[in-house]
Amino acid sequence: MNSSLLFDFTVNKDENSIHVQREFAAELDLVWDAWTKPELLDQWWAPKPYRTRTKTMDFREGGYWLYAMVSPENVEHWCRADYKKIEVKKSFTGLDAFCDENGKVNEEFPRALWNTQFNGGATTTIVNITTQYNSLADLEKIISMGFKEGFTMAMGNLDQYLEAQSKLRSELRTDNTPRVCTYLNFPGNTEEAFLFYQSVFKTKFGGKGIQRFGDLPADANHPPVADVIKKMVLHVELPITGNHILMGTDAPKEMGFTLVQGNNMHISIEPSTREEAKRIFDELSAGGNITMPLEDMFFGAYFGEFTDKFGINWMVNYKTK
Repeated sequence: MNSSLLFDFTVNKDENSIHVQREFAAELDLVWDAWTKPELLDQWWAPKPYRTRTKTMDFREGGYWLYAMVSPENVEHWCRADYKKIEVKKSFTGLDAFCDENGKVNEEFPRALWNTQFNGGATTTIVNITTQYNSLADLEKIISMGFKEGFTMAMGNLDQYLEAQSKLRSELRTDNTPRVCTYLNFPGNTEEAFLFYQSVFKTKFGGKGIQRFGDLPADANHPPVADVIKKMVLHVELPITGNHILMGTDAPKEMGFTLVQGNNMHISIEPSTREEAKRIFDELSAGGNITMPLEDMFFGAYFGEFTDKFGINWMVNYKTK
């Protein structure tokens, strides 16, 4: 997390509660989606080296989220959150619990009522979270289980990945000449795949070649990259026929990503103007499912993602700086 962004964690033993205030370098819509869409929650909610796997999520008043925290040994720890009140892009409350894989609550562990509020500014969003426990004993048990450390790490997961991806793409993309790219996600064999593609198309990798997670410079604002993923591919670009660009990355489960057939490929459109980016996004997403609204992002792009009405995944990316 950027050290200049607000972060506060306070325990109030008189009221049996925890209050977290956290600022994100992103607009409200993006932050709201990150907290309310399962495909995004699965990418950041679990502290490393755990990952999150959603079994079902019905984000509405009276609905619930059932998910597992999965250890590196594939041991599943099941949790659920029952949604009580929702004010879209303003706040939601929910009662959390440990449970079994069918959602049956484990009464041996404390439950907490979460109140999560969102306040969007011009370029940042502040999220205020209050968790209320039934007793001081419940509060102290959760603290002893490492809640602060785990929650702090989880909120940094998505920031770390997006910042790294965006930095590399900015280095490779220096102007707004329009182009179409195909963005590929792999479970750990990106290098093998792109060496194969290179042998077929007889072209050279763009920019700095194959960039790895281990190439990232040390950053005091982020935890160190885990040894198991240091050799994995963070970003690579390869021109193929007709100057079409293949881009690729590994989506490691160690960072909380769940890769399945269907989210492993996007067509990436990079228009020459902001107006053309909006036109393409609006028309192409009609009747489909917008997974990330087209917005100015903190990493210097007017960016959005969606699945069109035929089930094809798209990205629209206009470089703003």
